[in-house]
Amino acid sequence: MFSRFRKPDHPNGAAPPPRVSPIEPGNPAHAVHAAAAAPKAPPRARVQALPKPAAQTIAVDKEKKRRERLSGIKLELHKRLLDNLNLAALEHATEADLRSEIADISTEALQEMSVVLTKEERTSLHQELYDEVMGLGPLEPLLKDDTINDILVNGPQQIFVERSGKLELTTVTFKDERHLLRIIDKIVSAVGRRVDESNPYVDARLADGSRFNAMVPPIAVDGSLVSIRKFKKEKLGIPELVKFGAFTEEMAAYLQAAVACRLNVIVSGGTGSGKTTTLNALSSFIDNSERILTIEDTAELQLQQIHVGRMESRPANVEGRGAVTQRDCLRNALRMRPDRIIVGETRGDEVIDMLQAMNTGHDGSMTTIHANSARDAVSRLENMIAMAGIEMPIKAVRAQIASAVNLVVQASRLQDGSRRMVSITELTGMEGDVISMQEVFRYERLGLEPSGKIIGRFNATGVRSYYADRFKQWGYNLPPEIYEPLP
Repeated sequence: MFSRFRKPDHPNGAAPPPRVSPIEPGNPAHAVHAAAAAPKAPPRARVQALPKPAAQTIAVDKEKKRRERLSGIKLELHKRLLDNLNLAALEHATEADLRSEIADISTEALQEMSVVLTKEERTSLHQELYDEVMGLGPLEPLLKDDTINDILVNGPQQIFVERSGKLELTTVTFKDERHLLRIIDKIVSAVGRRVDESNPYVDARLADGSRFNAMVPPIAVDGSLVSIRKFKKEKLGIPELVKFGAFTEEMAAYLQAAVACRLNVIVSGGTGSGKTTTLNALSSFIDNSERILTIEDTAELQLQQIHVGRMESRPANVEGRGAVTQRDCLRNALRMRPDRIIVGETRGDEVIDMLQAMNTGHDGSMTTIHANSARDAVSRLENMIAMAGIEMPIKAVRAQIASAVNLVVQASRLQDGSRRMVSITELTGMEGDVISMQEVFRYERLGLEPSGKIIGRFNATGVRSYYADRFKQWGYNLPPEIYEPLP
């Protein structure tokens, strides 16, 4: 072998011997030459471990190059799949048949490309190709992970997830911006929405009920922004929330009496504080004999009652027509003989109709609102009424709110990621121009563990419920001890 590197004057391929100038024994250089010609002992191998940070960097670089290589192979195979698969027939194909077809096409393509992969890499590649064809590509494994609550995409190369209230950067990436835009378009087109330069943001719902929001360039400067609030398959009831430490059994007994006695409830809290989960749990106290209508921008509520009518708002179409707002749904719901109306989130001029419904025979209605405390929730209601263009004296607005709202349940996500019901506050009427409020239960923070976990306890304030007599009339005799504060 290597015949083309052989020299022509040595047909056997042997290299000519090196020419050595003769050195006489008497020459002083003879000793040096003899020492150099003597066979040397093989040097001892010097093994020097790489510094730990350097070794980690090399390992990360290798892993990154491996992912980039597999990503390039997957992109090429995906193109071949689109050329070979009959996309119209995929709707009727079984998952096993489709996986087998993808494996056959990819194996043949890898042979043509002279690419050799390990068994694990081949299995992973087939799964990713299946997710690209039938699922949402790189997002599919994150959607299947039950420990993840939120998926946040900041451009094609940066995907965060939230686990137990904490954000984590994942190793999952998209190939490029076009790949990310293709997945976004696949999601929104399935629900009849669109997103492009003329309509750069969209709010939609995935097939499993997860809330999806996206914003694309040129509004999103560094790449498309995507947020997915995952839909919980298992419904968390009152026992589960008590077990998790969201609130106590005494608070649960009080809330059961409040909901069953048809008090109007507002669940207040910040983003990701568990408002919808709390609203779902409170709705479990509603009797099956009542007719409930729910109104949401994105359907998330999971009511378990028999008689439930669900409504969802709709944005305008391409021509800017056909929009159906929450206020439109709420106005129509008043004509549908509801016993209770539940609005997923009050954030605009629908607040007027919501308060009127609470004041005109639809007792027991519930909604959520973004606010940091019970007093802030009332202030936000006042602000939303003002933004709706209703010119009313502030005293009349507050009288309307005090008459309509009976209870504000404040949910919060604490700094350690835990979610707690930090306050239950009753609205008791007006004192002059001010809405009178009293807190019945609160969460008290006592300290912080070295691990960062918050130490605290739930406690009563010592104030007897303003609605205690109403509870008795409805058959809920709560023991006076639940209102006594801990020592």
